Amino acid sequence: MSASPRTSVRYSTYSMAPTVRTTDSAQAEINDITSGLQRMENKALSSQRVTLSEEKTDLMNTLALGAKVERALGRRMVSQDAVMRPRGKSVINEKQG
Repeated sequence: MSASPRTSVRYSTYSMAPTVRTTDSAQAEINDITSGLQRMENKALSSQRVTLSEEKTDLMNTLALGAKVERALGRRMVSQDAVMRPRGKSVINEKQG
């Protein structure tokens, strides 16, 4: 019976010493990201986080949407450069009369 891949030992091609780290770069990158996130986590701040109720979440989303619409309308109206002037008398078309 052959040994399973997890229990087999892979030896380095340069020496007969077994390799300690994995050669799978994706697994190594995931391990680096995981360790980085664990170092960045602040336990004191995590305990202060609030979970909102569904009603409060809906209210916050509605307020955020309203603020976005107001900002968009404000930008739209600011960029208008047309000046409203009273209309003059219309010119009579020569072909009509």
